[in-house]
Amino acid sequence: MKNYRIITLLLVAAFSLSFLAGCKHSDNNGQHSTADEKAERQLPASPTAGETLTYWAELNGNAASVKPRFQDVPFFQEWQKRTGVNLRFIQPPANQAKQALNVMLASGELPDIIEYEWATFPGGPEKAIKDGYILRLNDLIDKYAPNLKRYLSEHPDIDKQIKTADGSYYVFPFIQGDARLRTYQGPIIRKDWLEELGLSVPVTIDDWHTVLKAFKEKKGVQAPLTFLSTPSPLFGLENGAFVGAFGVKKGFYLKDGQVKFGPIEPGYKQFLALFRDWYAEGLIDRNIATVDTRTIDSSMLSGRSGASIWNAGSGIGTWLPLLKEKDPDAEFVAAPYPVLHQGERPMFGQRVNPYMSSGGVAISTKSSHAEEAVRMLDYGYGEEGHLLFNFGIEGVSYTMQGGKPTYTDLILHNPDKLAPSQAIAMYSRASYFGPFVQDAAYMEQYYMLPEQKEAVNIWADTDVEEYMLPPVQKTERESAEFSAIMQDVTTLVDEMSLRIILGIDPLDSFDDYVAQLKALNIDRAIAIQKTALERYNDK
Repeated sequence: MKNYRIITLLLVAAFSLSFLAGCKHSDNNGQHSTADEKAERQLPASPTAGETLTYWAELNGNAASVKPRFQDVPFFQEWQKRTGVNLRFIQPPANQAKQALNVMLASGELPDIIEYEWATFPGGPEKAIKDGYILRLNDLIDKYAPNLKRYLSEHPDIDKQIKTADGSYYVFPFIQGDARLRTYQGPIIRKDWLEELGLSVPVTIDDWHTVLKAFKEKKGVQAPLTFLSTPSPLFGLENGAFVGAFGVKKGFYLKDGQVKFGPIEPGYKQFLALFRDWYAEGLIDRNIATVDTRTIDSSMLSGRSGASIWNAGSGIGTWLPLLKEKDPDAEFVAAPYPVLHQGERPMFGQRVNPYMSSGGVAISTKSSHAEEAVRMLDYGYGEEGHLLFNFGIEGVSYTMQGGKPTYTDLILHNPDKLAPSQAIAMYSRASYFGPFVQDAAYMEQYYMLPEQKEAVNIWADTDVEEYMLPPVQKTERESAEFSAIMQDVTTLVDEMSLRIILGIDPLDSFDDYVAQLKALNIDRAIAIQKTALERYNDK
């Protein structure tokens, strides 16, 4: 009965949002700037003009912090103008996309377009196609998506990443083709505190212990190290920070050509022992299981914490200007991914593949406007769409200088005191996912501070490419079996990792916990990954 009430409430919320999204609003309280009017007059005619399509997606946090609804965000207004397609947005509550999607799919009432991480769909995207939720896009792309088709023909390595094991295209993908875009996160620390304490930027695990202990004892810092713990415990460490110093990561990786799963390896036990000690010493945020992005922002800006694992943009780029307003001597800098011994090169670090499954845009089988949807989604891969998705509206959010799109002060020095990440999210999708190819020129301008540019160089200095699994695709049967196994495995890993770190269970319980993972068929999941990798390499 309780579950029925929850589902009913979610359905009511979803349909209420759908109704609200149908109401039309203009930006700037109904006022349009001269530049907006000029851009509108220059918009090309579209064969899709006049259609209204429903679009289901969760709004990016940077955009939502300024305009909480899609229809009020200038980018989405402009995209509709350019393509001549009207969109009625259905917007799930923040951080509830998965639950809301399940309710919507169960209802059978599907919109035309669904933006979601389809690679995480139970059974994989091929099952979503065969279950009749989303369309196989091969023929549609061939007929109506010349821009994406051309890009994929010119980049066969990316082309094979965005298809299922059965060769199905299932989304219009977000692509980071330039290697400079694929590293953007790592350890960040208060350099001014280090200088005050006579310490250097930490490199080894021992260095980090010394620094965090000094922050705690000499600066009185409440939570010296904080990191993201949502949507799952230790989420902020999944790219290899601290864990990687012990030769493993919290997930799958390659070593000597073999697929490995870090949490069953001896190195993971060593990591848990370290964090168990650090937690007992008060060096790690006591709220380790519940830290979200707002908590990190608050902790790093208030001085509650002095180190974190976060982004060059929404971390250093957001925190440093705000902190300097209160304390001109304050300084955030990047630290390298920790290693055990001085002189070692980090095995792991944050790096993404060119195609990220996040933000893939699919077309539902219920749509009677598939051609129109394909033409609209293809727009972002063409020359004009590339500029809109990465830089926004010419004369408003960017101008051409020396043949290069250059952000205006509306973005980089916003008069309403919006952070660049927020301003960019108002006029483009460059700082988050969508159906387009991200441009490295966005990053070069977005990272305004020298500390940001240096951070990316420091974080990229790892051997992670050697150990990364490519975005392998599984068959429907493999994906269903793998998902079923990993649902239980992931739950156990998260639960037992926390219990050991928090001191609830003894460190010696690790061996029993590995035995439980074996009983949950983790070895079969590893074998499935290996099969998928071999198939990927044979393409």
